[in-house]
Amino acid sequence: MKSKTIAIQGDSLNKLNPKTDTTIFLAVEAQKKNYKIFYYEPKNLYIKANNVYAKGFFVKFNYLKNKNYKIIKKKNFKLDKAKIILIRQDPPFDLQYIVTTHILEKIKNTKIVNDPKAIRDISEKLYSTEFNNYMPKTLFSSNLEEIKKFIKTNKKIVIKPINGFGGNNIYLIKNKINKIKLKEIIHKNGHVMCQKFLPGIKNGDKRVFVINGKVRGAISRVPKKGSFLSNLSKGATAKLTKIKSGEMKISIKVAKNLKKNKIFFAGIDFISGKLNGDINITSPTGLKTYYDLSGINLAKIFWDELK
Repeated sequence: MKSKTIAIQGDSLNKLNPKTDTTIFLAVEAQKKNYKIFYYEPKNLYIKANNVYAKGFFVKFNYLKNKNYKIIKKKNFKLDKAKIILIRQDPPFDLQYIVTTHILEKIKNTKIVNDPKAIRDISEKLYSTEFNNYMPKTLFSSNLEEIKKFIKTNKKIVIKPINGFGGNNIYLIKNKINKIKLKEIIHKNGHVMCQKFLPGIKNGDKRVFVINGKVRGAISRVPKKGSFLSNLSKGATAKLTKIKSGEMKISIKVAKNLKKNKIFFAGIDFISGKLNGDINITSPTGLKTYYDLSGINLAKIFWDELK
């Protein structure tokens, strides 16, 4: 029999910022529905006698005290007893991340969000090739000559690691080709995503929230002065924004495709009305920020949709 427990697979609790963290925001809302929260880190996931367990603890989250959580009880928990499992650890999408998806796939009759096989099969950046017509000029390659041609054609480009996250290791290349630098980037990352730079980023990008195949809202993230990175972790400022009709049409198309592929919760990013190639499915963020700006609680909608 299922216990009224939500299991969350996430990063160390000490790393979570309650002011902005979506995982805490979702957990607090689940507690309002009388769910207990069991929290564990990916490294503490294991299989014993063909059953999947995690070493972690039952925890109570809050926004009222200096410390935003309290450990209730440590436990080795059999995960198929959970009503729902949330995969919430941040990338990098490395071998350990992939291994955890294989382990979680062994759990039957427990809802896992997002679906572990879907997370493994859908690359957050490569998946965007399904919607190439809505993107700026984009190249995926590890070939130096192809990348040099792309720079010559597009003049100013952004290079991103395919499995990167949080605005890390992103490079802005302007006209001049530095072969040594490009070789370093390729050596470090292998295949990379190269994209024509969109100057409209100075006015911010747009993060659109998708829950259960439906578009639910958006925030804009404006880079700090002198930066082209719109990640809040890189100093960008969040603002409330509206989704334009063209963006909405694209978002609905992407959202339907995501639902078909068993992705329940995602974030779609736009710059100047174009998809920028980041379709966040591993650990989408922004719900707490959206609530603070709009007063709309998408965590409530998240749990209502999971019913």
